[in-house]
Parts: sequence; C-alpha cells; structure tokens
Amino acid sequence: MEEIRKVSVVIPVYNEVENVPILYEKLKRVLEELPQDYEIIFVDDGSTDGTRDKLREIAKKDKKVKVIEFSRNFGQTAAMAAGMDYATGDVIVTMDGDLQNDPEDIPRLLEKIEEGYDVVSGWRKNRKDAAISRKLPSKIANWLIGKLTGVEIHDYGCTLKAYRSSVIKRVRLYGELHRFIPALASTVTSTDKIVEIPVKHHPRIYGKSKYGISRTFKVISDLFFIWFLKKFMQKPIHFFGFIGLVLFLAGFFPFVYLILLKLTGHSIGNRPLLIISVLFILAGIQMFTAGIISEVLMRIYYESQDKRPYVIRRLINVEEEQ
Repeated sequence: MEEIRKVSVVIPVYNEVENVPILYEKLKRVLEELPQDYEIIFVDDGSTDGTRDKLREIAKKDKKVKVIEFSRNFGQTAAMAAGMDYATGDVIVTMDGDLQNDPEDIPRLLEKIEEGYDVVSGWRKNRKDAAISRKLPSKIANWLIGKLTGVEIHDYGCTLKAYRSSVIKRVRLYGELHRFIPALASTVTSTDKIVEIPVKHHPRIYGKSKYGISRTFKVISDLFFIWFLKKFMQKPIHFFGFIGLVLFLAGFFPFVYLILLKLTGHSIGNRPLLIISVLFILAGIQMFTAGIISEVLMRIYYESQDKRPYVIRRLINVEEEQ
C-alpha cells in the first residue's frame, strides 16, 4: 500500500466571505496534527461578496494555502476539477466551504484510505437541512443513483470525501457531475475499494445555500448519463443500437405491409401509416448515428485535447503546470 506523504484539501467556494476565515482556522488546527504534509486549495468560483479578498489575505500569510480564482462562476463541478488538477497530495480530500462539513472528520477519512480504500465518502447521517426541500429529494436521488450505477451509498451529495490521488486524477469532471464522483470512480477502481462512513453535519450559520429542490431534476438528468457511461461507453452500439433497432422494425414491418398492398393494386398514398412507418425508420437510423456521435465527440473534446471546463484568472501559491 502506498504511503500517504501529503494530503490536499480542495474547497470550492462561492460567496462564503463569513465562512472562509473560520473554516481556514479549523482546518489548520486539524491538519497540523496530521503526520503528513498538507496543502489547502480554495477554488473561488467567481464570488462577488468579498470572498476573493479574504482568500488572498489568508494565502498571503500562509504558503500552504493555494487559491485558484475563476474569471466567472463556472459551477461546483468545474471548481472541484480545478482543485484536483492542481492538487499535489497523495490523497485529495474535498469539502464544502459553508462550515457544514467538519474538518475533524478528515483524520477518519484518511484512516480508511490507509486501510486500502481508494474512495471514502462521507455520510451525513444526522443531516441538518430542511426535510422537504433538501433531505427528501436527496434520499430519492441517492436511491436512484445507487440502483442505476451499482455503487450504493447513502449520501452522494456529501462533498466531504477522500480520494486516492492516483485514482481520482483519472476521472474527468465536467457538466455537473461532481455529485457522481464515487460512481465515476468505480470505472477506474473496483466497487469494493469504495466505502462510506458517517460524518458530522452542522447547520448553516452564515451565507445562503446554493442548493434547492430544482437541483433534483438536474441530478436525475445527469444520472442517466452516468448510467450510460458505466454500462455502455465502451460499447455504445448496444444501447443506441437496441433502441434504433426497435424503432426501425416498428417502421419497417408496416412499410413492407404497405408495399405489398401497393403491389396488389391498392392505393397507399393517402394512408397515415405510410408517414408513420417512414418516420419510425428514419428515427431508428438516427438513433444509430446521432446519439453515438454526440456522446463520443463530447468526450473527445474534453479528453483527447486536454480541454478543461473552466478559465482561471489568477493563481496564488500555485505552480503553473507545464
């Protein structure tokens, strides 16, 4: 088992001016007691409330703090991806910047990594959020994600997680896929290397939540993409081909029937079935082509050209990648 020499803590923040200084002090107390070296990476996702200035002040006095500033708001997934790209630790820990995650849980996450796990996910067993707008949609989403991806954990939405760097750096993040990282990680490591442990969760005191019930619909739409990636990315024709075949046959057999009628002297030009059968045939052909091409082109755009879904304005205490 690889020794953990350094821990990187990645924290995406957006308009958390009151929380950032408190979180930094709490993190520093915990991380300084670890036997490993550490770095703290704040990714400012285009904040407009003074968060950026606070982070600059912290980074100025502490060289272990790195700050990545986005030119505008790109979203949590892009912020997470940026932090992981610039992390230099053997283990990468992610957490929210709103003080709801507790830094004191980090040593417990690292213990599980040292036991041989590649991904350790936090479970907010006693979650301090609104029942209807946050907890209920989250339970539904977690159940769906677990069933469709095969990685059944209680709390995909908990940002507090630890990843072995050699595994997570092989996972590409874009869109809004940060909540599915354990499922994505299962494409590069076995599911028995993914574990979940209960962690503390505190109510938000400062600032406003950026989450709401509307995110549930985004989760569901992204979920089907993750399901496709896990099951069909290496064999997309099995997915699109099946749907295309069903549509094609649904149009082909009525079309053959109409041709036979035509050959026996019947008029078929005014039959709605003719239009319907042709539409189904064309839809089947399109499913064979457009679906595969769009998914493959999207992945080629991000991966083969090493494209990143964010633009950085400024780096503080971060060495530029060559």
